[in-house]
Formats: sequence, structure tokens, C-alpha cells
Amino acid sequence: MKIGIKRTIEGKGAGVGCIGETMTASWEEPINTGGVPNGGSEFDVIVVGGGPAGSSAASFAAMKGYKVLLLEKAVYPRDKTCGDAVGGSSMRIVTELGVRPMIEETPLFRVDSIIFSGPGDNTEVRINLPPDQVKDRTAGYSLPRLQFDYMMFKRATELVLENGGSIIQDFAVKEVHIEGEGDSQIITGVSGTVGGRKSGNDVSTFSAPVIVGAGGFNCPVAKAVTETCHDEKMRDDDHYIAAYREYWEMDSGSDTGPIEIHFLGGKLCNGYFWIFPVNDKIVNVGCGLLISDMHKMDTKLRELQAWVINEHPKFKDRFANSKMVGGSDKGHLIPCGSPRKNAPSYQPRRFAMANAACVGDAASWVDPFSGEGMHQALLSGKVLAEYMKGESGCVVFTKEAAHEYQLDMWGRLGPVLTNSLKLQKLVRRKWLLNLLLKKAARDNKRGKAIRNQLELACSTKSGQEDMASTWQMMKMVFF
Repeated sequence: MKIGIKRTIEGKGAGVGCIGETMTASWEEPINTGGVPNGGSEFDVIVVGGGPAGSSAASFAAMKGYKVLLLEKAVYPRDKTCGDAVGGSSMRIVTELGVRPMIEETPLFRVDSIIFSGPGDNTEVRINLPPDQVKDRTAGYSLPRLQFDYMMFKRATELVLENGGSIIQDFAVKEVHIEGEGDSQIITGVSGTVGGRKSGNDVSTFSAPVIVGAGGFNCPVAKAVTETCHDEKMRDDDHYIAAYREYWEMDSGSDTGPIEIHFLGGKLCNGYFWIFPVNDKIVNVGCGLLISDMHKMDTKLRELQAWVINEHPKFKDRFANSKMVGGSDKGHLIPCGSPRKNAPSYQPRRFAMANAACVGDAASWVDPFSGEGMHQALLSGKVLAEYMKGESGCVVFTKEAAHEYQLDMWGRLGPVLTNSLKLQKLVRRKWLLNLLLKKAARDNKRGKAIRNQLELACSTKSGQEDMASTWQMMKMVFF
């Protein structure tokens, strides 16, 4: 996919050369992942999926000295449909993995604020992110996942190979191996082929005492853990968002500024529309809607986005002289981490068992209000590695560890995700959202106080908790 940006980076092991070399490379070039291990090989950890969550899990496991097999169904570089924002909380883990210097050498957009608008008139509110975070470049970025994922996977490749592991790209998992019965079931390995699902290549089987599912919303390991082994529901359309993305050529003249989220109503009732610049010339434009709402409306997101861009009075002139990047129109599903009603076991759903656990989208960790999932993806990979015990050659991930891992992750993320679900429901009350934004836009003491509260909600957990309170929202609007 061409998105009109310069694609060269400098860094350790940055491209087609040997791991450990310092070189200038293009992130359109292949990543040398070494030879393919023989079928029947055993590892300490197998990670299925090489996106940010899988790269994080593989990297942290390798940093513990474990022999890791990282399996990726695509071949890098590859595009990933997403809003492309990487929040400030993600940067701490990115820095810990040594990826941040590479990121900052690439074209990107530095986020300093967020613009919100409601479904009423043209009222907009610009919420500034903390100036100190913007100054020291920890407030967050927006850059194509083509770039970000490439660098995360390349770093994981370096760490995995340095510690005796292997990486296979273009590997289609065809079977997840399960042994035992009932509560004694364990996942012992996976089988698949190099060359995709339709490949005529021989099936290879690999085994390990820890299997990590990082294959996104449709991850085969997640299905095995949740549905096959525990007969629990994996997908809930009230907690899955359908999203659609396009890249547009739109010269902003700057590589620093706001990202935009608009709650428009009309044909996009209960949904949202975003504009996230990824550099000074290209913007990521998309819309999202709960799958359950989309089914009720009997509509398609591509048509809704076309309506916003071509007909909505707020945007039609803005896009009139812009051009969509060909081939950039793609849809995807976002598995939200909002709490389920009457969950059969764990929240947001079961995502671990003896010998196996899931991370990122495979564990359903996306924020239901903001749509942000990068921090949760990176964090879940890091935390999971902490629950892997033992030295290389005798690694264990017990049933008790799986239980503790699930409780730990929900303890870390659950409060924010629960509040985000409340916020998601609150913005569906269009009259309340319109009134709040009108008051926030006023240039008076009350307007400034509301903007300050919104700034806290965008940058701190305590601010999110306050905003999630209906009473707090009412106080901001009426008192």
C-alpha cells in the first residue's frame, strides 16, 4: 500500500541484513527472520501472531532467556487496519523494548490534543494533552501501523533469534493441539503450513509448554481456550465494534497537532467518525459502530463513511479537494474489553488456561470508548511473560498461573475499561453530549473548568473515573 511517505529508518538490525547490523533500510523491505525450524521442534514458548501484542509477548519471553517460536500469518511489511494512534502509556513499554528511537526516526504525527464534536451544531472542543508530556514526546503519536508493527516485529525478531528461538512468516495455523479431558485439558502445540492456508506444503507441528494466542479477534488459540476447552462465548456483538478505515491525502502543513473524534448522529447515529493525521500530508479517516447497532440499522460502514465525507455539512468542503489513497479502504473488527453481563468466568472473557494464554485483541482488550488498544496489547504481552516460570527447557504456565494472570490483567485494566463503557453509553445521550460540549466551548470560567476536567479524563485514570460518573457529568453541565 502506498501512502505517500518516506520509508527509511536507521536502527539496529533494521532490515534485510543480519540481525545485529546497523544499517539504513526501508520498511517496505523484507525482514530476515532466519531459517525455518524442522517440524517436530520443541520450544519453551510458541507465540501465534506477530502484531504488537505477539511481538511484545515474544520479546519479553526472549528477554527472560526462553527459546521462543514466533509464528506470523503475513509477511512483513504488512498493513494493519487501525486508527493508527499510539498513546503515551504505550510509549513506556515501547521504550523498555528499545523500539522508541527507531519510531522517532520515522515520519509520524505528534499528538498534542484531541478535538471532539457532537451531533448538534458545529460546536467543537479542543482538549489539550499535558504540555510536559507533549514537550518530552511522551503524549503519544499517530503513525501507520505499517511502520509501527514493522519495527515491533523487527525488534522481536532480533531478541528471539539472539536467544536461540525461531520466527516463521507466512505461517497458517491449521490446528491447535489439545490433550486431556475436562479440567485437565492443556494446549500442547500447533500445526500449520508455510505459504498460507491454501499452500500445498507439508504440515509442520511444533510444541511448547506455553502457547500464546496473539492472532487478533479471530485467533485460533483464543478460540481453543475460550470455546473448545471451556465452552464459553468468545464474541459478543454488544462488545465488538465494526470499523472502517481509509487514508486520504490532506496536507496539514505540520507534523504536530490534534486528532479528531466526532459523534455525528444522523446516518452514523450511535457511531463515531475519526480523523487521525499520520504525518503532515496523510490522514487516517474512519468510522466505527457497535456490531449490534450496525445489524439493527442494516447498513454498511463504507456507505456511512461516504455519506460523512461527501454529504455531511461539517466535512464535505473539507474533503472536496482531497483524494483517497487507492487500496487503503479496509474494514476490521475491534473486540472491546468492556465487562460482559453475567460473564461465565472471567472478565472481559476467559483468555487463559494451563499452558496457554492470550494477549491483545485475542484477549479482547480494546477500550470501548476511545478504541485504543495498543497499550493493552503491549502490557498484556509483558505481564504474561512475568507469569511464565522456570528456566529455559523447563518453563511452566500452570492452571493457577492462568487464574492469577486473568485476575491481574482485569485488576490493571478493568476499572478503566468499565468506566469507558459508561462513557460509551453516556455519549449515546446526544442531548447531554451536545450540552456538555457547548458549555465546554465557552470562553468563561465554567468552560475552562469543564475543559480541564476533560483534559484529565484524556490523560489520567482518576479523570476517567470522574467522567464516567453520570452525576459528575450532570454537575459539569448544570452546576
